[in-house]
Amino acid sequence: MTSDRAAHVARFGTHGTWGWWGRFSPEQARGIEELGYGTIWLGGSPENLRPIRKVLEATEGITVATGIVNIWNTDAATIADEFLELESDFPGRFYLGIGAGHPEATAEYKNPYQAVVDYLDVLDSKDVPAERRLLAALGPKMLRLSADRALGAHPYLTPPAHTEQAREILGPGVLLAPEHKVVLDTDPQAARAIGRPPVDKPYLHLRNYVANLKRLGWTDDDISGGGSDALIDTLVAHGDAVSVRAQVDAHLSSGADHVAIQVLGDGDPVPPLAAILRAD
Repeated sequence: MTSDRAAHVARFGTHGTWGWWGRFSPEQARGIEELGYGTIWLGGSPENLRPIRKVLEATEGITVATGIVNIWNTDAATIADEFLELESDFPGRFYLGIGAGHPEATAEYKNPYQAVVDYLDVLDSKDVPAERRLLAALGPKMLRLSADRALGAHPYLTPPAHTEQAREILGPGVLLAPEHKVVLDTDPQAARAIGRPPVDKPYLHLRNYVANLKRLGWTDDDISGGGSDALIDTLVAHGDAVSVRAQVDAHLSSGADHVAIQVLGDGDPVPPLAAILRAD
């Protein structure tokens, strides 16, 4: 790890936006950058980095990161070559987030910790800098690996209580960039109707996410039946822009360097992102 880790952490800014591959059109990506967001995260499990190139081409200087490349469906050496191509064309702008996904989705899922270590070893051999990569991390072991072998951690579907614990494990100076879902709606029932389905399926049926929630004190009753109102409200910020901004910023006060905001719903994400960022 080079001595300029702090500069890499700062490059993400305090707020970013998270969307699935193809979520942001070129115009939306430019709009997000013009608003002043620090990072665009592209989620899912792609087999290549071509979607990253489209966002980089559409913008001027915003950081772009994967959240995440799945190690089971991508060859490490091939991803490393693609990273180096993007670095040549867009110097300093792309950060490679990788992760082991979840066992229900991958028949090859065995010893995910060692598989991530092996993947990182290949990235090392191909000269992908440690400070230009991130790990999807929920539990203590993967969080420690994030500090040792990457710039930091990108936890998904986690409340500020997890952020506080993660910072204690990571220690200072390591990027901690959780994702948080939002619905800009002051009607709690309407907001839950939008927020509950993408939390329930698949995440409340996946062992690694369920285990993480239980470590934080949530019960089977909270997790079953699509998630209790209390759980959904913790995982999906809702309300007006000021309220949502306060909820996502709770990650920052709990030890995060950056929070990646995922706007739920089918509409254009740029207007709610603008309202949230301006609600300071």
